[in-house]
Amino acid sequence: MMRLFVIAAAITLCGVASAELTLQVMTFNVRYGTAMDGDNAWPNRKDILVNAIREYDPDVVGLQECLAFQADYIVEQMPQYRWSGIDRDVTGKGEMTAVLYRHNTLFPIKCGNFWISETPDVPASVSWDSSLTRMVTWLQFYHPETKTHFHFYNTHLDHRGEEARERGVAQIADHAASLSASYPVVLVGDFNAVAQQSRPYEIAMEKGWQDAWVEVEEPVGPPITWSAFEAPQLDRDRRIDWILYRGPIRVSHCETVLYNEDGRYPSDHYPVVATLHIATEKE
Repeated sequence: MMRLFVIAAAITLCGVASAELTLQVMTFNVRYGTAMDGDNAWPNRKDILVNAIREYDPDVVGLQECLAFQADYIVEQMPQYRWSGIDRDVTGKGEMTAVLYRHNTLFPIKCGNFWISETPDVPASVSWDSSLTRMVTWLQFYHPETKTHFHFYNTHLDHRGEEARERGVAQIADHAASLSASYPVVLVGDFNAVAQQSRPYEIAMEKGWQDAWVEVEEPVGPPITWSAFEAPQLDRDRRIDWILYRGPIRVSHCETVLYNEDGRYPSDHYPVVATLHIATEKE
């Protein structure tokens, strides 16, 4: 009896017990919905895309190339989600780095946007060798069950400008650096740079990020994320869509999603999904 009392007292004195917040995170370039893609145009694949998300049941998703009507359709079909974002050209009609989240468990208490440029607070600003306006959308989420906060960043870097990609990765890392090194942060996106084979990736690693695909014990699926609406070329290593993290997070699963219906794929990118575990303290 005395032994049990001592153990109980020790737990009371510590006041906390270790816990985890398990998050299913996805990054998904959905291909803009007005593209003239013939048989792969948005009306012919929108339900396949919804079903791909539904199949993996993520808690939070970074969407790239997303137009407002696409985000609206997704949440119309899956009302457990809401979305946050603005279009990169601030015209009301442009592509977004929108964030889709499960609103009954995750509460966005802060959000913001900045542009990949020398004047990141100037909407639609462009710098360096970027061929298009590029931006970042971020949210600070609160999970009440575990009393956990975390930041989630979503981006889509330029497909042509190497300097813009390098500067963009550094800019995002510097923005996140204002947070404590022990604070959980997730960064997803279409980086238009091959993981483990490019300078933007090296910069991300130098800045302290970890790659879910690399850190997981055994990733699932091929190391290629651009699909061109086709089945993957299994002999190619071309991961341009990444899930990165820093802080007290571990990863138990990471997968290139090859969901399709009768050979029709939901987008010209394969989504990537990871199961992340955020260490927290529960009173």
